[in-house]
Amino acid sequence: MPFIPPALLAALLLAAAALPATAQSQRQSHCIALADAAPGFEYLRLAAFGTALPEHSVRISYAHHASFVIETAEGVTAATDYTGYLGWGDIVPDLVTMNNAHSTHWTHAPDPRIAHVLHGWAKEGVPAQHHLVVGDLLVRNVPTDVRDPFGERRKDGNSIFVFEAAGLCIGHLGHLHHEPSPAQYAALGRLDVVMAPVDGGFTMAQEAMVRVLRELRTVLILPMHWFGESNLQRFLAAMRAEGFAVVEPGGNALEVSVRTLPQVPVVHLLRPQPLRPPG
Repeated sequence: MPFIPPALLAALLLAAAALPATAQSQRQSHCIALADAAPGFEYLRLAAFGTALPEHSVRISYAHHASFVIETAEGVTAATDYTGYLGWGDIVPDLVTMNNAHSTHWTHAPDPRIAHVLHGWAKEGVPAQHHLVVGDLLVRNVPTDVRDPFGERRKDGNSIFVFEAAGLCIGHLGHLHHEPSPAQYAALGRLDVVMAPVDGGFTMAQEAMVRVLRELRTVLILPMHWFGESNLQRFLAAMRAEGFAVVEPGGNALEVSVRTLPQVPVVHLLRPQPLRPPG
């Protein structure tokens, strides 16, 4: 261990003690800290919602439109762009994220039993800012702008939410209306898995979305927010033309871990289906 002069050591200890408790104890984002990953290639395994997960893995289930449920090995559940409905029976996530560019991405009245409801839009001009740890899941956001009904830009009207668990960095682009800035890309960090809106109109042009996915260097892409099969197939054709592999094994869910991430970028097509609670 290198020698540290007593005066410098005392100064360092004093500076650490002066930090707020939250700054000293807040769990840091490994997705920003780790810029690259080199996982081995294995095929992803499909799974049903609600069964026990192996250690160091995450399950992602596609419920509808832009709503996914992310489950961790410790049993934490998070729902994206939550509208109040996920499927049959009494399904209550531990936390939900919402964006309000359109009514199909949020609800005025989330279930009061949900412990954490994270809004992705600015309130009174203040951008949404979230950094929440629930069990083995960290959730944070990067604000982006949206267009209003008249085509004008509404600042910080959307958030890209990032979910960190089991060493994975999972991004949900929400109702993304523009290509992120360099600062926003930097704030996102590494994203292993991305849920991307591919409608090509209500959010952004498909050509622009392809550029975003290229820039993110994501290896596992989950399309969402399409309107009709032809709309979806146009996006898939554009991704194939850019050299992305496209797989559709069937079903609405997958389990993924750092070990099972593909080495080459893959578009993994899930088909939305209402979820059922465990049992």
